[in-house]
Amino acid sequence: MNQPERAVVLLSGGLDSATCLAIARDMGLDPHALTVAYGQRHAAELAASERVAAALGAREHRLAHVDLGQFGGSALTDDAIAVPEAAGGADEIPVTYVPARNTVMLSIALAWAEVLDARHIFVGVNAVDYSGYPDCRPAFIAAFETMANLATRAAIEGRRVRIHAPLIDLSKAEIIRRGTALGVDYGITVSCYQADDEGRACGLCDACRLRRAGFEAAGVPDPTRYRPLRP
Repeated sequence: MNQPERAVVLLSGGLDSATCLAIARDMGLDPHALTVAYGQRHAAELAASERVAAALGAREHRLAHVDLGQFGGSALTDDAIAVPEAAGGADEIPVTYVPARNTVMLSIALAWAEVLDARHIFVGVNAVDYSGYPDCRPAFIAAFETMANLATRAAIEGRRVRIHAPLIDLSKAEIIRRGTALGVDYGITVSCYQADDEGRACGLCDACRLRRAGFEAAGVPDPTRYRPLRP
């Protein structure tokens, strides 16, 4: 019997990456989940990634460490920069952008994929309902795939890798409907930029606004646990 092809799925513990893991599994691939602790300001999403990997049947789940927090430059890695709680300008890249984050995480995924002889890497980037990050665009994904197939021994020997971004042109509502159809329990995911230690969302940051609007537009009950709003 042929064994299913392996895939590395970048898994943050949030809504989008959980959906990606479900899609990889639904495609008949053998998913290996990879979470990157990059110096983010809270650990709630790391705990969520463990729950999601177990619930969605990842073959294994690895946690890699790289400290982007030592450079700062983002509200997600530098406690001196506040997470915005109001919508920014439409053409403005917000302070929650983490310099080179997706490039670094995809590079780590590429390294593990080559060791596993996995031909597929999944990443939950989105270019529709997102915060304007430059490393969530189709051009970036295409460029990284080109680079990956120039940079690895596996590709040079004919075992090329494909970067899958199955959510890139979907709205948040469409993502939620797709994941719900695939059995994703969004109640165990954490998307908030400043979730508390219990994983409860602030309800105010950009990630929370996009997530809440997505559930409303999808007509799906929002299972997110929110902490009490400040008076």
